[in-house]
Amino acid sequence: MEINRGLLKEASENGLISEQQAELLWRFLSDRGKDTPSFRFTHVLHYLGGLLAIGAMSLFMTLGWERFGGWGLFFIALAYAGAGLWLTEFFLHRSRLPIPAGLTATFVVVLTPMAIYGLQAALGWWAEGMVFRDYHRLIDWRWMFMEFATLATGAIMLWRYRLPFLVMPIAVTLWYMSMDLTPFLFGDAELTWELQKLVSLWFGLLIVLLAFWVDLRTRHAKDYAFWLYVFGVMAFWGGLSMMRSDSELGKFLYLCINLTLIVVGAMLSRRVFAVFGGLGAAGYLGHLAYGVFKDSMMFPFVLTIIGLAVIYLGIVWQRHEEIISSKLRGLLPLPVRELLERRH
Repeated sequence: MEINRGLLKEASENGLISEQQAELLWRFLSDRGKDTPSFRFTHVLHYLGGLLAIGAMSLFMTLGWERFGGWGLFFIALAYAGAGLWLTEFFLHRSRLPIPAGLTATFVVVLTPMAIYGLQAALGWWAEGMVFRDYHRLIDWRWMFMEFATLATGAIMLWRYRLPFLVMPIAVTLWYMSMDLTPFLFGDAELTWELQKLVSLWFGLLIVLLAFWVDLRTRHAKDYAFWLYVFGVMAFWGGLSMMRSDSELGKFLYLCINLTLIVVGAMLSRRVFAVFGGLGAAGYLGHLAYGVFKDSMMFPFVLTIIGLAVIYLGIVWQRHEEIISSKLRGLLPLPVRELLERRH
């Protein structure tokens, strides 16, 4: 439940707390929440500025920067990284602003691929015709040197600063690595696409399991698992959805997996599972409507009845939620119970 000022005012009007207590409680909650990422205008400005700077050194890098040469890119990356580290220390320890500090620390990590690329190019270890901006567009096993270095830099920065947003470049790099891993391991151009889908699926599943482990380990602290969940689910669901199946049983199994994602998302209070699970379920229903039952008059009626039955199931669940939830949670290990209670 989201607590807002109007809710506290309503509680004071009903005599649960006094107006003075409601005001003091609101000030306390506002002070505690000012450093928690949310859709406040200040936070929007922080993230907009930070992501512009991060994107400038990664996704939006122009070909003109190749004129600096390998050593030029390397030393520019080092200079920018030094400025980013100084800003991180300033925001975190002097200004007590963890959100801007997380953004500038992430900026340092994002500079790692450019630094490694510049060093490789300067030493003549890079193929002709490959430019840095292709790092975010093309799949190639040679990017893995940059990816390993980025993971190492991200791990060091996360160990030093303990800022959750630093997990974002680590998660993105793991996602990139899952795509670059296939040509590195197999190198067969004819099998690459099929293998990429399998690698994406299993690598995504491993990242989701890693995110769950991180979630358990940090259940009493900040949310370090968010970005791992996002890119893990993206990789898993993307690989799963791109797989072809000519059997209706396989397509129905796809629906069941997506419904499971929705249930897991509800249990862990992680919307990313529900979003992708919902997209997959909608895709399966589209297959039924435009393929299997395209000439059926009864399909819309049956689907409406199923929808109403699901609503009724939700009503029954709501009435008995406390009893059912307590019994189900009693079967879970203590760390998982604590995680679910904290997330809800």
